[in-house]
Amino acid sequence: MNANVGLDVNRAQPKPAFAYRHIISFEETNVVGNVYFTRHVAWQGRCRETFLKLNAPDILDEIGRDLRLVTLRVSCDYFHELYAFDEIEVRMSLAYLRQNRIGLDFDIVTSRSDRALHAARGFQEIGCMRSTVKGLVPIHPPASLAEALKRYTKNHLDNEGGASRELHSVGDLAQPPAHDRGN
Repeated sequence: MNANVGLDVNRAQPKPAFAYRHIISFEETNVVGNVYFTRHVAWQGRCRETFLKLNAPDILDEIGRDLRLVTLRVSCDYFHELYAFDEIEVRMSLAYLRQNRIGLDFDIVTSRSDRALHAARGFQEIGCMRSTVKGLVPIHPPASLAEALKRYTKNHLDNEGGASRELHSVGDLAQPPAHDRGN
């Protein structure tokens, strides 16, 4: 069950976030009655896809050709149980743009007794690639995607507050960057 319904939650957050709203269905719960843990990761994916459709629709055409947005890493920390008919908001914000990689932070919130409840926190690292006859080749994130994502980061800056690092050759992409977000 998917709907853009309003949530009465405290929207104060340290940085801007793209919000995807959802009503949990019985299909997303387990035999005990709470939400099955893998659903949180699925909601991160749905939030990410909705972001593309609404904020960078040209990227969908590129994906139809040769652009590949490859999920390299995903995580989720669980804080509170969720149940059928809970109304949630999945908030996505840009953690970083580095070389060919995009880091995305996710917060899943709901409202209980008129107060915001932080149910889960997640992270995804996405690799931008082009499909060629020789296989996948790392590329910078497409400009329209990078610009759309930058609207959802603190101070609208990338690389943890600095300017993005320029690549001078594909060899610069060979070593993955150290992941040091301090979470």
